[in-house]
Amino acid sequence: MSISVTRLSYALGAAVTNVDLSQELDAATVAAIRQAWLDHLILVFPGQDISPAEQIRFSRYLGPVEEYPLHHYRLPGHPEIFHLSNVGDDGQLGSAQMANLGRHWHSDLSFTAHPAMGSMLRCKQIPDYGGTTCFANQYMAYERLSPTFRALLDPLQAVHELFSKTPNLKDLDQGQVKDLKKGNPRIAQPVVRTHPETGRKALYVSEALCSDVVGMSRAESTALLELLFQHQTRVEFTYRHTWKPNDIVLWDNRCALHMAVPDNDHLQPRVMYRTTISGTPCGTLLDA
Repeated sequence: MSISVTRLSYALGAAVTNVDLSQELDAATVAAIRQAWLDHLILVFPGQDISPAEQIRFSRYLGPVEEYPLHHYRLPGHPEIFHLSNVGDDGQLGSAQMANLGRHWHSDLSFTAHPAMGSMLRCKQIPDYGGTTCFANQYMAYERLSPTFRALLDPLQAVHELFSKTPNLKDLDQGQVKDLKKGNPRIAQPVVRTHPETGRKALYVSEALCSDVVGMSRAESTALLELLFQHQTRVEFTYRHTWKPNDIVLWDNRCALHMAVPDNDHLQPRVMYRTTISGTPCGTLLDA
């Protein structure tokens, strides 16, 4: 029985039904899912009540699954899973550690030498309202620029840095911040990245992590990056997902940005599990 794929928006996104991710999948089903992923950049699998181990197994159909590098945020017993929750270790809601994570547009692990190929986020619990996530098509963002401007961008690199623009940095455990920054030095990534499977070019900068353009003055970098940040998330390039429990969303970090929208009450629980599918090496370390 073949999967069903239904487009969700003009720019990107499709819902995949007629598949049970708690079960092992045959090669034909995996191939169909991968092609839909390449075609639509993000896939939504509704109504998938699966375990952490089953999420890891499904992720591995698409590529190697990483142990999450920021070990403070791993799900106990499952180092491959990033546990996104505003419920603190003490059981209290409104955890400062997690309340504002992902509030700026970004691509997962672009601050490392092995940026994520894909990310898979499973919704366990969602607030009564809000808690949505936005995605932006970076093929479209690049292709809507003029040929002259694209030629300017193609050879450039931008600096990506963990915590460079974290709004609540002072509220985080400063010992953890120091350890994480030491383990993840600044890296220069291409401003325009060519997708290794589709061959298409996509913008690869983000307001959350990019601070400078290599070889430019601070004034030049700021002007160029601000222009790109505003352009790359224009409404016509985006899809906004309203979560339901047991939704799974899979996105391609090589050609799509995402952002956790600050539209929910942090005194209500929001619990998500994310796996990260390894990508190919990319970028040059600046502070080895």
